[in-house]
Amino acid sequence: MTADCLKSDRGQTLPIYIWLTGILLFVAFAFFAFAQAASARNGAQSAADAAALAAAQDARDELMDGLELSIGKDEAWLDWLTGDKFTGAGARGAADALAADNDSTVIGFGPDQVNGFPGFWVKIETTYTVGDSIIPGTESKHAKAEATAIIRPRCDFPASADPAKPVEFTCDGGESFEIDPDDFEWGDLPDASALFSVHLAD
Repeated sequence: MTADCLKSDRGQTLPIYIWLTGILLFVAFAFFAFAQAASARNGAQSAADAAALAAAQDARDELMDGLELSIGKDEAWLDWLTGDKFTGAGARGAADALAADNDSTVIGFGPDQVNGFPGFWVKIETTYTVGDSIIPGTESKHAKAEATAIIRPRCDFPASADPAKPVEFTCDGGESFEIDPDDFEWGDLPDASALFSVHLAD
């Protein structure tokens, strides 16, 4: 093979090499852009989940306060254990605070119900953007996500229970406790998590 042939082969191979290198770089940047978008979506979903749970937990705290205040003073105190007597007055503020902690803003909020259990629906938008990438517009694109959290009572009592007398409660996991409205003091109730579970809706 002559020197002229070798030079000719090298001359033909170089453009192909440059072309393949360009394709590989483009694919690498595209994967990076998709990874950026996925990361932003994951961050947004985590923020939405946290905000919804915060709203539901605030409502659970309201239920606990209302229950403690009503035992021995209100004949309908057992109604608080159904899990739906809260007003949700502080729920939005709790959602806003948790969203802000996760670099997001609440852009949609409201009461919700899933399988008969009350809760809150939250939609958020991240304060940060997806970031610069080869895909136009991502530098100004904010991720959005939504979530719903519900409050579910964990304890049952007999339908014939007399609210003026001691009431026996059976809770998830086989635990039980008794409340005597004539001998009740602040702090006698079990932990809030024993009476009501707060979790994201499926």
